[in-house]
Amino acid sequence: MKVYIDDDSCRGHGVCAAVCPDIFTLTQHGYAEAVETEVPRALHDRVAEAVHACPEQAVHTKEDTCL
Repeated sequence: MKVYIDDDSCRGHGVCAAVCPDIFTLTQHGYAEAVETEVPRALHDRVAEAVHACPEQAVHTKEDTCL
């Protein structure tokens, strides 16, 4: 799973960083960023929680696909 933040939608609520600080942090300007874009399997549930908790729907995931 990969995670990314929609910079245009993020308003800096910080919910993602509170829910999963191993993956998300806030920049010096207060906006979210993913410190790791490749999510370890052990953190999939926490990242999914962050996706659903974001009030601006700015956190997104994409499943890795193998051909």
